Amino acid sequence: MGLAQGGREEISGAFGRSPGRCIRQARRSRVSGRSHRMNEALADSLTAIVRSPEEPEQLRATAAIALGAALEQADIDEFDDPDHVPITESTFRNIQDSFQKLYFDDGVPKEVRRRVLEASVRAPEIWHPNAIAAAYSSGDRDWMLTAVFAMRWVRGFDDRILEALKSGDSEIHLEAVRAADNWGLAGAWPHVAALVQNAGTPKPLLLAAMGAAASIRPAEAGIILVDLADSEDEEIAEAAVEAMGMAELGSGEEEDEDEEDDDEWLN
Repeated sequence: MGLAQGGREEISGAFGRSPGRCIRQARRSRVSGRSHRMNEALADSLTAIVRSPEEPEQLRATAAIALGAALEQADIDEFDDPDHVPITESTFRNIQDSFQKLYFDDGVPKEVRRRVLEASVRAPEIWHPNAIAAAYSSGDRDWMLTAVFAMRWVRGFDDRILEALKSGDSEIHLEAVRAADNWGLAGAWPHVAALVQNAGTPKPLLLAAMGAAASIRPAEAGIILVDLADSEDEEIAEAAVEAMGMAELGSGEEEDEDEEDDDEWLN
């Protein structure tokens, strides 16, 4: 029995389900942000699957993505409170070191290398900026999509995010809006505001643009979001209300910072 088969058995034992269903469960945890469903045994097993050339490419790719939320939470909490981090520091390091080796191994299938990078950047490492820059500059559409996704997590790509906002590829465009949202990218405001105000903006892009508007210019976002709060589409209406709430909080924080700055100057 090879390493991959052993990993499959550990996954089955962790959840009492088939390996395929366990992978799907871990992936749902990633999507919903509930990384606490991850544990040491599952993380080790998923890592073993990602590393195994004996496993199907798609399964390896899915296993890599399933580890992303746990890496992000570990990076944020920095292991200060082990009860709130689903994996130990040694497991975190093992995953990241394994992912780095896999990414730089040209013999690993492209899909696996892409997903390894997409998961790994959720806990930024020193090798990520060069990897992202190379992926974006490759001219390969799939790698460019991965790169723009990664720019949401790793600093230093403002100009390329703005460039990607002009992409005619709908998926790259969407990831660029999400990246602009995460960094509150001021230069993206005209583009984002136009998306919010355009009745023809596709729904996924509109939802992302609403969040970005609240992040980039919270004091002005409410003006362009208020009409969407009355949308007949319940999801759009709820997203608009949520974005306006975020904008209000963001605007209040900006006012507090301005007052602090004034106090510093007066003193």
